[in-house]
Amino acid sequence: MASLPIDTAKFTGIICAVPPAPRVANRETGQLRVDRDTGKTVYQVGLCLMAGSSADVVNVSVAGEPAGVQLGMPVAVRDLVATPWENEGRHGIAFRAAEIRPLSAPANPAGKGASQ
Repeated sequence: MASLPIDTAKFTGIICAVPPAPRVANRETGQLRVDRDTGKTVYQVGLCLMAGSSADVVNVSVAGEPAGVQLGMPVAVRDLVATPWENEGRHGIAFRAAEIRPLSAPANPAGKGASQ
């Protein structure tokens, strides 16, 4: 099925609702899912997509660990696509992004690097 691009500029905000976690390919062996193109581990991040007075949380897959992305943090998402799927009577939409990164640099932890 065709992937449908999503214009993330239309959202009023995108926040990390569930921190990044590696996706498991085989639950019995614990083998992690690997991106075919890059060979990197695939991570899943729960993102709260806000538009106007509504918000939805979707799980988004991304190749490689999204560095610095933490719970509650505003994020930027590059090349978000939705792909409808159907398998043995089940169906849904899979979301994937080329990159998920913090919208701005994380705040300096208290006392770190500050003059005393």
